[in-house]
Amino acid sequence: MAVSRVKEPYFGFKGKWLTFWITLACATDMTLFGYDQGVFSGVVISKDYLDVHDLHGPEKTSVLSIITSIYTIGCFLGAVTAFYIGETIGRKKTVLVGTVIMSVGAILQTSSFSVPHMIVGRIVTGIGNGINTATAPVWQTETSKVENRGLLVMIEMGLNIFGFSLSNWVNYGMSFVGGSIEWRLPLALQIAFCIVLFLTVPWLPESPRWMFAHGREDEAIKILADLEDKPIDDPYIIAEREEIVFGIEYERQNAINWGDLLRGRTQSGTKTIRRLILGSGTQAMQQFGGINIMSYYLPTVLIESVKLDESMARLIAACASVAYLFASLVAAPLVERVGRRIMMMVSTAIQLVCFLLVTVLLHFAEQPDYLQKIEVSKASVVWFFIYYMGFGLGMLGIPWLYPTEINSLPMRTKGAAVATMTNWLTNFVVVEVTPIGIQKLGWKFYIIWTVTNALFLPIIWLFYPETANRTLEDLDAYYRDNPPLVLHKDLDSTSVKRPARFVEAQGRDIEEAAKHLEKRTSVVHDEGGLSS
Repeated sequence: MAVSRVKEPYFGFKGKWLTFWITLACATDMTLFGYDQGVFSGVVISKDYLDVHDLHGPEKTSVLSIITSIYTIGCFLGAVTAFYIGETIGRKKTVLVGTVIMSVGAILQTSSFSVPHMIVGRIVTGIGNGINTATAPVWQTETSKVENRGLLVMIEMGLNIFGFSLSNWVNYGMSFVGGSIEWRLPLALQIAFCIVLFLTVPWLPESPRWMFAHGREDEAIKILADLEDKPIDDPYIIAEREEIVFGIEYERQNAINWGDLLRGRTQSGTKTIRRLILGSGTQAMQQFGGINIMSYYLPTVLIESVKLDESMARLIAACASVAYLFASLVAAPLVERVGRRIMMMVSTAIQLVCFLLVTVLLHFAEQPDYLQKIEVSKASVVWFFIYYMGFGLGMLGIPWLYPTEINSLPMRTKGAAVATMTNWLTNFVVVEVTPIGIQKLGWKFYIIWTVTNALFLPIIWLFYPETANRTLEDLDAYYRDNPPLVLHKDLDSTSVKRPARFVEAQGRDIEEAAKHLEKRTSVVHDEGGLSS
């Protein structure tokens, strides 16, 4: 029995079990991403790391920030790479390429003995991570059912925070060890996640939508049927195949070159640009919402702004990451019920309140004649915790989910790559300026993030259509109808429920497929009777 399963495609897994294994692979990739984001926050305050790389003293702050932030430039380059290779070689092979590059980068970082060595390791790791983070959400989205697509991507982002939390606890535990192993072992643990990816990705199915788009229809419809655990001639599978193929043909017939697209010369080009901007905008809002002040530098923030000692700063950062993980897991089952728009707005509103209160509290803490400045500085710690929880409720996962939903099939990989490029460019800006901003501006640094979060609320409300409970093909049909730019009064754009016209259209497609199948079966029976 076991031998026969080994010989079957995907070891005989179908339906929910096959989706589970794809989710496990994509979640491992996102867990590694989270681990990578958190691990360096402990490295940059390790005495041995600072000694080995000669990074002590305020005059080395800019070098420290460059080493930390250069990783995001590598991620940007990886997203650019995914833009060019992702649609050519497919989702699976792109993830494997990224994982190989990340493995090399992890080895380079772990073995570093100089600033240039570490910078190269950070860039190489970033390139691999950029490739994977631009591709894994697309692969997950294109192999998931409409009713659990958002849930699965949000679970992955919850596991992203599990990786982030794990890195904080590893850093805290290793701080009691000291020496070179204190920072080298946490960096080396990245390879463990890469091994899991090497063991799972190769035997899992490619995206059926990518295969349809590249003329591999027989393989694509078999994968589609296996993912649904239905026979290939089931009316639902036939209707889904027709819907996907129609969307591909429509996009091909209306395809335009990048020059015309960027100039907005055609109506189709304008709609495509709108969809690219919406997807990329979620990533820009995520970063300028201030998350990577916390992800990369929370121990530094607690030491410099709140005046805590190093051990307490590490412990609080680790505890805060648990609150962050809890919020991200709570968000997963809500994303289809509440919808993308509301969750992004609630998340952004919480971030706004937290930064406003942190700004006020640290303002009083930095006044030399204020008698309770120690108490108010410690009170700000509560709002760093709540910020993490607010971010985890919406702005953590939706910016990775939304670009894969809003873009059309031919633009999905490119749209996700452009969104990921935006993420890493804006990420670089935040990570680069944070140490200098904390040092030079003090409490005034946090005003910036209060203002940015206040600006994002009306942008989400006015311009972002709901994507929950829509198939990917529903969203293509929605844009073919030239929706208004400002959406808050358009019920089809803002309703969490699937619009009735899409439900009715799918029902007609399945009914027609069933009639066609019945007619074909009848013909086969008649021919069989005549021949006998």
